[in-house]
Amino acid sequence: MSGPQCCENAPTLNSASGRGHVEEVAGLKTYVTGPADVKRAVLLVSDIFGYEAPNLRKLADKIASAGFYVVVPDFFNGDPCDPSNFERALPVWIKEHGTDKGFEDAKSVIEAIKAKGVTTIGASGYCWGAKVVTDLAKYGHIDAAVLCHPAFVTVDDVKAVKAPIAILGAEIDNLAPPELVKQFEEVLKSKPEVESFVKIFPGVAHGWTVRYNAEDAAAVKSAEEAHADTLEWLANFIK
Repeated sequence: MSGPQCCENAPTLNSASGRGHVEEVAGLKTYVTGPADVKRAVLLVSDIFGYEAPNLRKLADKIASAGFYVVVPDFFNGDPCDPSNFERALPVWIKEHGTDKGFEDAKSVIEAIKAKGVTTIGASGYCWGAKVVTDLAKYGHIDAAVLCHPAFVTVDDVKAVKAPIAILGAEIDNLAPPELVKQFEEVLKSKPEVESFVKIFPGVAHGWTVRYNAEDAAAVKSAEEAHADTLEWLANFIK
């Protein structure tokens, strides 16, 4: 299910980017931003390029500015995917960094921040991270979920989701094509007990929410629209 679109527009990683800071949470280096004394938090689960991606940290800061405590863990332990030779590297990297381990690590992060007084938590996942967030939403670990250009997520996964969920898809996406996203939407419509929101963004490709070119005004506009949808969804349920 992984392919070249996972590696397109790879970011230049920068450990110093963002307004927040890095600290250890549940044994993982984690970018932390926003007020530490609030009761509501958001977990961002990165794509294959990890927690040092500047656009992801910029989004974390944006969410934090709305009054959330935001954590972006390094689920890859300093080993994000190297896009320079994806045909060889990506399949090997995916085997070494399974979403199942990401799910277990995410549960530990959630436990750690709840121990600090957080009472409600939402999560937003990107590509690889969307599968992790879906699993969190299936087993009651979060209060709301957002999936952006998901990878590895199946119809059966969506059938099992229990938390309110928003799915933001791209018109040009080999990993989660519009046809699949529409299947997700139909499943969610059949589950009135689970609040949901599904949107397919025209003219954009997989990864557009966090791997956009900051010099491209149209790309920035589409990314910011997705960010606004994400923030609105989280604010509705993470009180």
